[in-house]
Amino acid sequence: MRLITFIRAGSSAAEIGARIPLASGDCILPFSESAMRNNIANFPADMKSFLAAGDATMQLAKTWVASLKSNHALLDLTLPDDKINYLPPISNADKFLCVGKNYRSHLEELKRTNLIKEMPEEPTCFVKLNSCLSAHNDKVIRPKGITHLDYEPELVFVMGKRALKAKGEEALSYIAGITILNDLTCRDLQLREVKSGSRFWTGKNIPGFGPLGPEIITLDEIPNVYDLWMTCAVNGQVRMRVNTSEQIWKIADILEHFSRYIPIEAGDLFSTGAPGGVAVGKPNAEELYLKPGDVIECSIEGVATLRSFIVDEI
Repeated sequence: MRLITFIRAGSSAAEIGARIPLASGDCILPFSESAMRNNIANFPADMKSFLAAGDATMQLAKTWVASLKSNHALLDLTLPDDKINYLPPISNADKFLCVGKNYRSHLEELKRTNLIKEMPEEPTCFVKLNSCLSAHNDKVIRPKGITHLDYEPELVFVMGKRALKAKGEEALSYIAGITILNDLTCRDLQLREVKSGSRFWTGKNIPGFGPLGPEIITLDEIPNVYDLWMTCAVNGQVRMRVNTSEQIWKIADILEHFSRYIPIEAGDLFSTGAPGGVAVGKPNAEELYLKPGDVIECSIEGVATLRSFIVDEI
């Protein structure tokens, strides 16, 4: 199932539902419509509440999607996908933890460019703030003075239930699905933060610098989360293509480590690091940094694509 948060054209009210690929074109099933049709009151209205409601609620939604695919008479419940605007699938997570230095190729880039001073011996992370999130197809403002804006396509795991002292071998049982983050980063600010001894903060949390989505793909659609190709294209030119098998710390390591003492809740997010190939690691980096007018597409190849448009600050 492809879970989305969206607003209808001409509305300002956020809703949740599923994107359903059909031969006749993609459509959107608002869960509110299905709940009403089935006389279900108080169905969760936001994604975090939906995930926290547990497996029975998830299975009910999957039943609605399956019924619609087999009975096209139910298409009256749906919207054409060009009649909605995407929102970040989750915009109110309690914790959005971004695991850093998690691909060896990217680790080497960071060392060469003085963006790290230590080598990790266990999973490490920084926090992505909800206030920096943006959605699929959003315009992202590059503020005045930001010239070294870089892209980082990342695989994100979305928690489906609470985890505390989770065991690594059980990690996937806690995961509702995966999505994509483009961890947009101002390298100048990041370098200054590293020199001052602080963890990546301002350079990664400027408003808009967290494109997330377009959807949460439930794990039953993913045969192997560690055989996915993460790609990034700028203006149609592929800049990077790396397989998730190259990650140093897998979700089993990550969840066991961070849930040792801190509860990880349904709707929390783990982004699992940028692959090698970002602009800062290239000899022609100045040409590659993102500029107004650029279109960035971060993809899980063959699964989903997250698109962003860079615009100048007015």
